[in-house]
Amino acid sequence: MNDAQYLQHCRELLADFAGDLTARTRHLPPEDPLRELALAFQAASAATDDLHAQGTALAVRLFNTYPDMAPLFPRQLLWFLGGDCLHYMPDEEIGQYQALDEMRLEAAARGDCLDLRQARAKLLNLQ
Repeated sequence: MNDAQYLQHCRELLADFAGDLTARTRHLPPEDPLRELALAFQAASAATDDLHAQGTALAVRLFNTYPDMAPLFPRQLLWFLGGDCLHYMPDEEIGQYQALDEMRLEAAARGDCLDLRQARAKLLNLQ
């Protein structure tokens, strides 16, 4: 998986999360802060500009303001966004994502495509 494919994968994860959160908050009034946050995630997932800045700010807002919704947020996105999002990951998990990133980059250098789900399962001895 090269960098462009990885970016696309993360955008898809964000779009899936945004769609789920939007569906979960559809019953709320339009001015409800959680519904506004869901719509902001949806807009960020569709935007082509600075995903890292927008995504990081939205993720931090989600984790700080709505911690009960945080388990819905894909862990892969915390790693991808980096920065303040890493505060929501234990050191062991950060190490696992570092190892996965190294495996992805090594595979890309060889011209191979790394299946992130399979590699993560293997890394965690889930297979």
